[in-house]
Amino acid sequence: MFVAREHELQVLERLFSSDSFEMVVLYGRRRVGKTTLIDEFVKDKRVLYFTAVQQSAKMNLADFSRAVFSFFGMPDSTPAFGGWSDALSFVAEQASRTGEHMVFVFDEFPYAAAAEPALPSMLQIAIDHGFLATKVTMILSGSNEGFMENDVLGRKSPLYGRRTAQIRLLPFDYADAAKFLPNADAQDKVRYYATFGGTPYYLARIRESDGFESNVLRLMFDGLGVLREEPMMLLRQELREPALYYSILQSIAGGNTAPKLIAEHAGVEPDSIGAYLKTLIDLRLIERKVPFGDDPAKSRKGMYVVGDPFFAYWFRFVGRNMSILEGNVSEAVARRLAFGPAFDTYVGQQFETICLQWLMRANAAGELPFIATRFGKWWGNDPVAREQTDIDVVAADPLGKDLLLGECKWRGSFNETEAIGKLRQRAGLVRGYPADKAWFTLFSRNAVGEAARSRYTDDDRMRFVSTDELYAV
Repeated sequence: MFVAREHELQVLERLFSSDSFEMVVLYGRRRVGKTTLIDEFVKDKRVLYFTAVQQSAKMNLADFSRAVFSFFGMPDSTPAFGGWSDALSFVAEQASRTGEHMVFVFDEFPYAAAAEPALPSMLQIAIDHGFLATKVTMILSGSNEGFMENDVLGRKSPLYGRRTAQIRLLPFDYADAAKFLPNADAQDKVRYYATFGGTPYYLARIRESDGFESNVLRLMFDGLGVLREEPMMLLRQELREPALYYSILQSIAGGNTAPKLIAEHAGVEPDSIGAYLKTLIDLRLIERKVPFGDDPAKSRKGMYVVGDPFFAYWFRFVGRNMSILEGNVSEAVARRLAFGPAFDTYVGQQFETICLQWLMRANAAGELPFIATRFGKWWGNDPVAREQTDIDVVAADPLGKDLLLGECKWRGSFNETEAIGKLRQRAGLVRGYPADKAWFTLFSRNAVGEAARSRYTDDDRMRFVSTDELYAV
């Protein structure tokens, strides 16, 4: 089903409505919903749709020829084009002759270009000397993000400057992911997002009526589960050394956050770990976090974490237990591995991510007390308490010096008054922001009790947001 992506669809529709040639570069890692978006866009349009596969240039050209002949109503017996230049020029000529609006989708363009390295140059010539005079909306799509950014969008690419729009499709945030789960309660939606993340393909595999735990066991812990081997499959497709990247991800998921420790536990040379980490960052599988307010280029407090919730869960609960799971364990054992004592702590960590995403959505809707331009998490030394502490979520306006500090409590019960007091005491810890301009939000799994809430009835700088309210967007 088609969920969210309204803005991307509006952009495509606007481009299609123009009376000139448009070229859209659409890319994102596998399973993120590129094909679904394209299919939704072209469902009521004339479209020449071709998907390249990993095969020889001759075979891809033959497949493309058949797609072209079928689209223009030519006999199946028509001989294939002699080369890509002839094929692309023919399409441009036919589109120019009819003068009609049409869509030309070249899906998985990197596969065709890998087999025929001159293809980007041939396409550039076809655009400059043919397509520019048409009303074609061309969509170049690909899952190889590195290729799309360097060999299609990059300055050294023959296609540089030809695109009129680019869309990097990312996984959904917590709110859009929840649209796949219309009947789940708010707390289960948190658990689903913490486990499956925001990748549409993973979310679409969920059978909501089965319940959260049954879905996790079926999809990841069953030997035939469709997501059982998913991370390794993605790494094999995207990277040349999948086993090495697997080890790095396993190291980070195991709690190693500094490059030296990551390299040591993954069996990678310390001098080369930086390049591997950068690649995983580019794929948005990991993130390097620094305390809010620190310069990322200079901070020595940077920590690497697995950024994608599905990968974070899989490497922490599935990957590290793969040797056990190979033996087709009983459901009782699988449940202990999947939802053991560490699971609630893990969900609590992902709950912070959800709360930060809620702040970003509230900010975009103008629902925060100021317009924030920076978001993050802070950690460091509290000189008053003389201990290391952290602030779960931070939103700020550096110009106006306004600051919002948030505490995220996933525990079912806690000392609410104490938590509020500690949060307010941290107002002066973020350097450069005066304590008297701080606002506060306590995010909690359940609604804060009336006794604690009533103390701040007249305090407009204190806000309480429960899990139910997070999903009331």
